[in-house]
Amino acid sequence: MGAELAGGRALVLDGGLSNQLADQGCDLSDPLWSARLLADDPGQIEASHTAYIRAGAQVLITASYQATYEGFARRGVGRAEASALLRRSVELGRRAAAGRPGVRVAASVGPYGAMLADGSEYRGRYGKSVRELERFHRPRIETLAGAAPDVLALETVPDVDEAEAMLRAAEGTGVPVWLSYTIDGERTRAGDPLAEAFALAAGRDEVIAVGVNCCDPADVDLAVPLAAGVTGKPVVVYPNSGERWDPDSRRWQGPRSFPPSHAKSWQSAGARLIGGCCRVGPTTIAQLATSLSDATP
Repeated sequence: MGAELAGGRALVLDGGLSNQLADQGCDLSDPLWSARLLADDPGQIEASHTAYIRAGAQVLITASYQATYEGFARRGVGRAEASALLRRSVELGRRAAAGRPGVRVAASVGPYGAMLADGSEYRGRYGKSVRELERFHRPRIETLAGAAPDVLALETVPDVDEAEAMLRAAEGTGVPVWLSYTIDGERTRAGDPLAEAFALAAGRDEVIAVGVNCCDPADVDLAVPLAAGVTGKPVVVYPNSGERWDPDSRRWQGPRSFPPSHAKSWQSAGARLIGGCCRVGPTTIAQLATSLSDATP
C-alpha cells in the first residue's frame, strides 16, 4: 500500500461511520459509541462498510475507534471477549470488501480521550506520560495488528505526546501505519505547532502517510502541503462536514462546507488518502470519488 501511495495515485477513504450507522437506525447513545455494535449488532457495521464501498470508497476504517480493553471492561466484557471484538472489527471490514478487489481495511486506533467518552480527544494533555499512554495503546494495537489489517489508522490524535506513544506502541507489529492529527487552524487541538507534530513521523519507515482528520475542511488547505513538506511522505486527510457540534444543545450546527471537488487540489499538494470524517456520508464520498477519478493522471 505504501508503494502505491508513493506513485501519486489518491485512494478514496470512507466517511463517518457513526453518522451512517445513525442513518441506518442505530442508537449510538452509549460510551462505547459505534464499538457497542461490534457485540450487539455487527451486521449494521458491515452494512455501513458496504454503503461506503458502493459509494466508491477504496479504504474502510474499522469500528474500533472507541473500542478499548478498559472501555469494554466497564461494560463487564472480559479480556478474551474484548480481544475477539477488536479482531471482529477488522473481520467485518474484510467481509464487506470480499469480492471487491482493491478495497483495503484500516484498523482504527483512537486516542486515549476516546475511551473517556467526554470529548477529551479534542483537548489532549490528559495528565498522562508518554510511557503511560504507550502502555494503554499497546495491547489493543497488537490485537488489531494480529487481525492483519492493511494499515493501522492512528487517528484523531490531539497532541505530539500521544502521537509518540502510539507510534512506539505500533513498532514491531509488522503493519504499516498512518498518523492523523485532529487540528484547529495551524495547531493540534492541544496547541502543538503542526510542523512539530508532523515532524514526528519523518524518518519512520512504518509510517506510510501523515495528516489530519476530524477537523474543519478549511484547515486542510494548509495542513496538506505542510505535512508533505515536513515529512516527504504521502498525506492523509479526512475532515468533517464543516458543521460544528454544540455541546450545550447537543446538536450539529452551521452549514456543511465539505468540498468534494476541492479534493483535486489536496491531491496536487500531496494528499494520497482522501475521505471524510464526522457527518460525511456516502453521497459526499461518491462525489469525492468522482472528483478524484477525474483528476487521476
